[in-house]
Amino acid sequence: MSRPDDPLPADPADAAAQAADEPIDAEIVEPETVAGSAAGTAPVVPVAPPAPGSPPASGYTDEGVPTLDYVRDKIEGRAATAAGWQELTGDTEAGRTADEQLAERDRKARDRLEEIRRSMGP
Repeated sequence: MSRPDDPLPADPADAAAQAADEPIDAEIVEPETVAGSAAGTAPVVPVAPPAPGSPPASGYTDEGVPTLDYVRDKIEGRAATAAGWQELTGDTEAGRTADEQLAERDRKARDRLEEIRRSMGP
């Protein structure tokens, strides 16, 4: 519970009501004008329209379909990442150890499967 002399009320609803009643301390900033432009307006920078039939820079067409270049770049990026990851893990001691452990586990699984098949009979 808040005391009457507390600057902030304990209830958030009271805080919102108190904030709505208090004036906001702010300063209005006028936009800067550029020499040669009309007062109060920003200069207009000409932008060349895109060439007809060219895909937008986002990698998607206006209909929301990814462009071939976008898809190709994404596939190439993933392939490069996978190849780099394989190089890094294969060339380290930890990578070789993990490969050896996987091979050992596979060998044990094959041996166990053969044992089960033999126990079941012909």
